[in-house]
Formats: sequence, structure tokens, C-alpha cells
Amino acid sequence: MAKKRTIRTIPQERTPVRELPPAERIRGFGEVNCGYTAEEAIRESERCLFCEDAVCIAGCPVAIDIPAFIRKIGERDFRGAYDVIAETNFLPAICGRVCPQETQCEGVCIVTDPLAPVAIGRLERFVGDRAIAEHWASVPHIEPTGFRVAIVGSGPAGMACAADMAKAGCAVTVYEAFHEPGGVLRYGIPDFRLPNEVIDAEIDNLKTLGVRFECNTVVGRLFTIEQLLDEFGFHAVFIGTGAGAPAMMGIPGDSLNGVLSANELLTRCNLMVARSFPNYDTPIPLGRQVAVIGAGNTAMDAMRVCLRLGAEKVHCVYRRSRTEAPARVEEVHHAEEEGIEFHWLTAPVEVLDDGKGNVRAMRCIRMELGEPDESGRRRPVPLPGSEFEFQTDQVVFAIGTHANPIIGQTSKLALNQRGYLQVDETLATSMAGVYAGGDIVTGAATVIEAMGAGRLAARSMKAYLGIRDVAEPYGGGDDHPFGIDLRERNFARVRLARSDGRPPATVAQAREGEGERTVAAVR
Repeated sequence: MAKKRTIRTIPQERTPVRELPPAERIRGFGEVNCGYTAEEAIRESERCLFCEDAVCIAGCPVAIDIPAFIRKIGERDFRGAYDVIAETNFLPAICGRVCPQETQCEGVCIVTDPLAPVAIGRLERFVGDRAIAEHWASVPHIEPTGFRVAIVGSGPAGMACAADMAKAGCAVTVYEAFHEPGGVLRYGIPDFRLPNEVIDAEIDNLKTLGVRFECNTVVGRLFTIEQLLDEFGFHAVFIGTGAGAPAMMGIPGDSLNGVLSANELLTRCNLMVARSFPNYDTPIPLGRQVAVIGAGNTAMDAMRVCLRLGAEKVHCVYRRSRTEAPARVEEVHHAEEEGIEFHWLTAPVEVLDDGKGNVRAMRCIRMELGEPDESGRRRPVPLPGSEFEFQTDQVVFAIGTHANPIIGQTSKLALNQRGYLQVDETLATSMAGVYAGGDIVTGAATVIEAMGAGRLAARSMKAYLGIRDVAEPYGGGDDHPFGIDLRERNFARVRLARSDGRPPATVAQAREGEGERTVAAVR
């Protein structure tokens, strides 16, 4: 029997990961983080204590059995490790790269006191990459139910929901507005952090489950949510359209030539391959001195993209200090290594015109930190008389996003005060059979949080459709201690014919008053 591990007996140092040198990586879009080798992954797996009460599982929004997959790595059973992860996460190669593990699973790892936490994200990425290289796929037996489900948006929330509904036996169609699936994973994250080949491989795994992707389809413009349910005959709909409408500061001069949002910059570079202009007919007007406003992950991506596109100097302008910057520590570190110049406690108040409608400079003001605001971070307060001119010929705003407005404008779904879709604790919207999750509900969040919302919505959709969810067995009771629970005995689904030619209703819809009469399942 293996000896129980303790803090003193495990490797004390976190296994480092290889990275491209800064001077090399700024010349192209090659991935910065090279990932673990098998031996490095095995060594890092030896740092896991295999806690009986594994708090790292609770720290993961999709509840991956982290000790179980790490144990498989240590046993060199890499396929077994993938099977453990795939039970709850169909996108390990993606999540291992872009999820903020330091504030989630790794943030609660008990090894953290007194050592560095186990590199859970790097281990997950190693398993995901191995699965892609070996063409592994975890495809369970799927018994068709006859239900059709529409997913609006192919980002992480939509893909997670699509995977679970396909495994439950539903015919799933994903509608994507852009010409390639992947949502924010593809248009918002550069190749040096998340290569498109990885996204393609993970999407191919969804296709092995039978998921269909319909691209170049803007739901709300070509057809509405109501039409998906009525005319198209879908039994349930999940909306995961994200929060892709960029926020601007609304200061004087923010409509000048040379001002754009990080969303536009990254979409042109990533999805529309403007980085390869003129091979791709998508130019990006790039200045020599670029100022990016904001210090989140999107801002870091925008700055590092501009550097690779040929800007002479790239500046980060942020109204708080480095301590309050919302970007991952690793991303700030990489940006500093690559030569990005940071201007903390600085805020723009005006973009200045060169007299021809172009950006000449910004007028900025110095800030100091006051009392904490509702976010828990200290509020930036302007310093009177500290205004100065900041030389730049291009300004990129990376200060957040708003809800994608199209669905709200073209459907009768209830919205909250911020314009996001309003849902209950099951992620059900105000329309029967329609669920929503991810950034379109919460505002901008992480990839893994969006996936968690997609999985929660899938559980709710299965309950709505009356599909038996094997992940949530019925509880026993003293009234039937033996045999099969009465609720699982020989039920047959009843469909209602409609006299108006519309698709037949499910029992759940009938109970909502949408069928011609209420019916019950028959034993």
C-alpha cells in the first residue's frame, strides 16, 4: 500500500513549465506556454496529497474530480486521466490554458500553505493535449430521445450545454453568428494563448457526439427564439450569446480615427486573420504608439497583439494600481517580459485631435486610491491639478463589455436592469423551454464559469423535458426499500397532436398550458 503523502514528503517546488523566450515570441503568434512533458506532469502529480475532502473539486465550477485524474497521471494512465476529466469537462485542453486556476481550484489547494499549489491547470492541459494528439474521445452510449434542442452561441457555455444534451440523447443544433464556431474562445483569445487548432480539436469532439453547427446564423435577425420553438420544432433552447458589445468611456474624442475597442481589434486579428494581411483581406489600422485602456486579460491580449503586429511602443493605461489589476498574474508578467510599458494610477479624460480627425494624444489625470468600492477594490480618486498630455496615435479601449442586445431586442424574454437575460436559479428564462447562461446572464466572467452555467442549464433542460438524468439518482425511502423506484418504472412519453399544425407538445409544455390538454405519463 502506498505511503500517505504529507507536505514534507512531496516535491517542495512546483514543476516549472517551458516558455518561448520574449524576444522570440513577440515576432509571431506561436504559443508562449509550451506545456508539460510526460515526465514533468508525473513529477507535478506527485505533489498532490489526494485529500479525502478535496476542496479543489468544490473550487472548480464544473466539479472535475481533480485528485482522481491527477492520481491517474501519476500511474501513467493518461487515457484514464482524460476519461475522469471528460465526465464533467469536454474541453480540457482549452480550460487548462485559459481558466484562472489560481483563483479557483488552485486557489483553495491546501498545498498552498506553505508551498505553491499543485499546478492543476497545467496538468489538465497536459491531459487535454495528449487526448488531441492521440485522438481520444469519450463518447458514451447514447439512446436517442426524439427531442431536439437548439443552442444559440458556440462559446464555452453553449458548447458545455450542447455536450450534455447530446449525451442525454437529444438532437442538438448550435447556431453561431460568425463564420466559425468557438465564440469568444476563437474571436477573443489570441493564438499565443489559445491556438485555433486546439479549439478545432475540441469542437470535433462535440461533433462525434452528433452535435451540428450552423454558422453565419444570427438568431434574432434571421429568425427569433419564438420561431425556434414554434416553426422549427425545437423542444428546448439554450442561449449563450455572451456579452460581446464593447464598452467605451464616453469621453471627448473617443470617436476619432485611431480609437477602437479591444473586441474589434481582437476579432479582426484572431477570427478574421488580419495578422496575416494581405494574405487575408482584413486590415487593421495600427498606430506606432498604442495606448490600451484597462488592465484585464482582454487588455493584456490587445497589447500583446499590437506588439506582434508591429507597433513601436505599446502602453497600458490603468486607473488603479497593479495590485487591483483584474488580469491573471501570469498575463501581466508575460506582458512585462515582452516590453509593454505600464502606467498605473492613470486615467484618460480626453482623446486629442490632430486637426484632421485622427488621434494625436490623450489628456490624462493622475489617480490615487481611496476607500474600497462595491467590487472590494480601492476606488480610484482623481488628483486635482495633475492633468498631463500622453503621446499616442492609437487608443484601444479594453474596459469591459455589455450584453449582446440582439436577443433582447427581438424576443419577449425578460431582461434585468443591466440589459442581461433574467433567469431563475435553474437558469430558466421568462419563456417556457428557454434557458440561458454564461456572460449573457452574469456579464463578463471566466470560461469555466460559463461552462458551469451551460452544464447547470443542461440539467434543468433535461428535467423540463422529463429526461432521466443518471447523474442525479432518485433518493430512496422507507416506503420502497427494495427494487426500482416507482418513478422509474416503465413510463412512456405521451405526445399531443395539435389541431393548428404546430409541432406536438411535450408533457412539460402541456403542463405549462401550451398543449391542447394536460396529460400524464402512462405506466
